[in-house]
Amino acid sequence: MKNISLFIPCTVDLFLPHIGEATVSLLRRLGMNPVYHQEQTCCGQPALNAGYRQEAKKVAKHFISVFEKDEVIVSPAGSCACMVKDHYPEILENEPDWLRRAEALAPRVYELSQYLVDVLKVEDVGASFDGKVTYHESCHILRGLGVSEQPKKLIQAVKGAQLVPLNGADSCCGFGGEFAINFPDISESMLEDKLENFLASGADLLLLSEPGCLLNIGGYLNRNHPGKKIMHLASFLSTNGREAGYGN
Repeated sequence: MKNISLFIPCTVDLFLPHIGEATVSLLRRLGMNPVYHQEQTCCGQPALNAGYRQEAKKVAKHFISVFEKDEVIVSPAGSCACMVKDHYPEILENEPDWLRRAEALAPRVYELSQYLVDVLKVEDVGASFDGKVTYHESCHILRGLGVSEQPKKLIQAVKGAQLVPLNGADSCCGFGGEFAINFPDISESMLEDKLENFLASGADLLLLSEPGCLLNIGGYLNRNHPGKKIMHLASFLSTNGREAGYGN
């Protein structure tokens, strides 16, 4: 079995542990051996977004020290993968040794669907679901990593699942970390638009690949449309749609 190093982000560790468990289950089903470094912490994205650049650099250096010997690092959070791949070289640009180490690590960090489809060359993971699903394109995954077709290929290969279009699928859900806290009214308006499109799609289940978006959209659904379900792609592929973070 091939060792795969897991990076489990803060949102999953603290609020959505079932996503981490689903990621492990899915990789094991595909013949991988997921390895978790107990000393791993945050990627530093919240600190950088809040303007604490020096604190973000400290966290980045710790991340590099923990993971740089691994051949492959996979995360169920595209925003965290984007932080490591795109922003570590940026914030460490004035420290040549750390910059070199960040640039060496970056190509070995993958968002989960990106790794499954682009590296393992797997689309059918043996999952099944009887119903209509639709997919939300999270900002960091789509614009930061350029990952869009990979999740859809995995969904389309699920036996019995019908992937239906989502109007405005590539528009932000209004989370954006600090954005949702600093501009709650704008954030909620964006979220309402997203949910109107989900309800209009006729889908039984909304899928996405970003834990932060799951918390934001899922919370709104739970408060306003408790009969509708939302699920992270890892959970969908590993549990055949039987479980969700919200809307059970």
